Order: sequence, then C-alpha cells, then structure tokens
Amino acid sequence: MTDQTKVTGVILAGGLARRMGLEQDKGLIMFRGQPMVTYALTAMKGVADCVVINANRNLEWYQRFGVPVISDETLTFDGPLAGILSVMNACDTEVLIVMPCDSPLIQSRHLEKLRQALIGSNYDVAVAHDGQRMHPVFLALKTQLAASLQLFLSEGQRKIDIWLRQHALVEVDFSGEPEVFCNINTVYELTHLENT
Repeated sequence: MTDQTKVTGVILAGGLARRMGLEQDKGLIMFRGQPMVTYALTAMKGVADCVVINANRNLEWYQRFGVPVISDETLTFDGPLAGILSVMNACDTEVLIVMPCDSPLIQSRHLEKLRQALIGSNYDVAVAHDGQRMHPVFLALKTQLAASLQLFLSEGQRKIDIWLRQHALVEVDFSGEPEVFCNINTVYELTHLENT
C-alpha cells in the first residue's frame, strides 16, 4: 500500500557521461569544491521524505552520501526512464520527484514547485518548462505509472518526452529563471559555470 502524503525523490546519476570523457562519473565530479551530486541531495532533501540515488557505476562512492542507491534493473544503460522505473518499483510513495545529478543550480523551491503542481491535481506528471522548451528530467510524477513505463521500455522505447506525453501532463512555468536548468555535460561547461 502506498503512502498518499509522502514523496520519494530520485537523483539520476546512472548514465555513462560520454561527453565528459572516459570513465568520468558526473555525479562525482567536483564543482566549487563539492561532488556535483551533493547539490542535488541538498535540493531534494528539502522536498522529499525519502531520497535515493539512481546509479549504475561507483556504487560504493554513492553509498557514502548516506542515502539508498538503486541501480537500473538492466545492465544496458537504457537512459533516465530505466532509472525512474527501478525507483518506482522500489519505493512505497505515490509521488516521485526526479532530477539529474548534473544541475547544481536547482534548489528545493524549484522541486517544490513541481510537487505542488502535481499534488491534489488530476495530472499524472508535472514537468519543468523554461518558456522555450520542456526539461523532461525535472519532474514530479505518480508512481502508478510504473506499468505504463515498463511496457514502454519493453517495446524498446527510450525517449522520455514521448513517454511523458502519453499521460496527463502539466508543464510548470520556470520562464522567470531558465538558467537554473543549466546542466554540465562537458569539461568546458563545468569550467564555464564554475567561473560565472
């Protein structure tokens, strides 16, 4: 039985980070003196009752941050939806809040805005929109969508925005501060953001 009031938060750190260079793990890369995942943990702990990290490598390192670490149910690095599904299947709350590990400017209030847009509504998903485009890995969604997601992935589908649009979706307006969705994919982006 799920808890109707509590929220699980997941930080997605399960990718290969190919653009960062060989063997890099973005959540563990230092940004302004701290591993990037620590910024996501701080933001998420201000909103979620239970916080987990989705990771597929360096599990021992991620476990040191003191929250559960959940890996994908497959070993094929199938993208953010695979991480979301593994956490959906492991948590016992009705709502899951999602963010990536590589966006250190996101704060609790941004995640709370997503949560508020979903809680008590008839929507299945609340996803961030910066006025120009949707940011599909910043979202709150109902965990009852797990069966739909399982089917989507079993059909070989991977695109998160396509799956999200299959459900009752509300786009949450962040056009006043689109810069908070800045994410770090390359060494250049890391250096640039550190210096701004």
